[in-house]
Amino acid sequence: MHFLQSFRFLPAIIITVLFASCTPKVTAPVTTPATTSTTVSKPQKPGETLSPCDKFSDTPNPDQAETDYVIYRQLFKAKEMTQAMAQWRKVYAASPAADGRRSTVFTDGIAMYNDLIQKNPERKDAYGDTLLTIYAKARECYPGNGYMAAIQGFDSYYTYPGSATDEEMFDLFKESIEIDGQDKLQYFIINPTAGLAVNLHRDGKITDTEAKEVVSKLQYRLAKGLKECKGSECDPWNKIDAYAPSALRYFETVKGFYECQYFVDRYLQNYKDNPDDCDAITTAYSRLKFGGCATDSPEMTELKNAFTSKCRETPAPSAAAGTWVAKVRAGYDAMEAGNSSEAVRLISEAIPDIPEAEKKSRYQMVVAKIYYRDLRNFSQARSFARQAAQNDPTTGEPYMLIGTLYASSGPLCGSGTGFNSQVVTWPAIDMWQRAKSIDSSVAGKANKLINQYSRFMPSKADVFQRGLEVGGSYTVGCWINETTRIRTP
Repeated sequence: MHFLQSFRFLPAIIITVLFASCTPKVTAPVTTPATTSTTVSKPQKPGETLSPCDKFSDTPNPDQAETDYVIYRQLFKAKEMTQAMAQWRKVYAASPAADGRRSTVFTDGIAMYNDLIQKNPERKDAYGDTLLTIYAKARECYPGNGYMAAIQGFDSYYTYPGSATDEEMFDLFKESIEIDGQDKLQYFIINPTAGLAVNLHRDGKITDTEAKEVVSKLQYRLAKGLKECKGSECDPWNKIDAYAPSALRYFETVKGFYECQYFVDRYLQNYKDNPDDCDAITTAYSRLKFGGCATDSPEMTELKNAFTSKCRETPAPSAAAGTWVAKVRAGYDAMEAGNSSEAVRLISEAIPDIPEAEKKSRYQMVVAKIYYRDLRNFSQARSFARQAAQNDPTTGEPYMLIGTLYASSGPLCGSGTGFNSQVVTWPAIDMWQRAKSIDSSVAGKANKLINQYSRFMPSKADVFQRGLEVGGSYTVGCWINETTRIRTP
């Protein structure tokens, strides 16, 4: 079995937390025993289930097996890797399950082989095959421990991208979730599992039901973690909260995936805080409508009245206007009915026949916002925003939206390692700066966003490590494809 062809789960147990603006990698904890005492084993308690694999007690000389374990652990903690590895091999061969209660022999072995690969990359094929064996054995010996499947998928996703398929990693995370349950779900798998769920569903590789089962558990665990954490315990949860909900907004475009209450919780308060803002009104109204909220509910009644009285720009019919007025009106009717695709089609068809450039620009922005807000099609949203800017060079709204599209693209453009997600802030800030330079009415909102996202730019260390220089030019790829200027917080 050739390593480069078959290797899927190369790990890195000790990993630095890399903060990303939208898709942070949250470090997996290292599992180590709480004691360094020479006495490891304890008598099996009545009803206690130990690992089915070989333990100290299964060896011809249990005391010697425990002593070998303690020796290698002391060497490992002292970072005497060569000697630790030699002693570890003896333990792994005779009693890989240790006392039957802990997976330490496996996690230590994974860390040591990863260290070997880092120091001897030319031998990664041979070492990688061994790692595959260790992972498989670990899951066999501790089938009730979701951590091993979780860390296997975690390292494949972050540390060695491309070493496993999306389906393989998703299955590992699902296995971990099924073992641990939603209350004890490993927090560090929430971000990658969210990203994989979106990609696999978009590609038609998992069903609505499969995605919903996993997504609901991720959301439950995140809410629980944010509610229960205290002080510095909240740091990883805040990083997860910065990414996962944004990534999972994709499923807002899937009819019936989320129930009405999800949309109420997510969008109604923003409308309450901004009752005269048409973006807030239209977003809340269209999202609750799409979510199947009852039309006679107090929330929907209030939103419909606000939308109709403040935000529905339907031109008066006239013989001179021709058919474009009818199409715009029908487009707004479709929007009110929750049919965003039909609204886009009708208003788009009307735009070429609108004679006034400023009015044409307004309706192009209506289409752009539907593409962003409801359909989550960022490239089409940008296309219509750019057209709007050409038709009305005095408005900054198109550039405000384009900046928001870029800032929201971390989950689309980053793998979660940090840099690729963070660079989207550069062109986003460029757009907001351009918006306020031509339209003073958006300056306050633009400055607020610039200040908010400036702290999410790549760090000086990230820039330096990639051989880049602050002030130099950089082309952000992905769907954005914009050349920008390198900056740091």
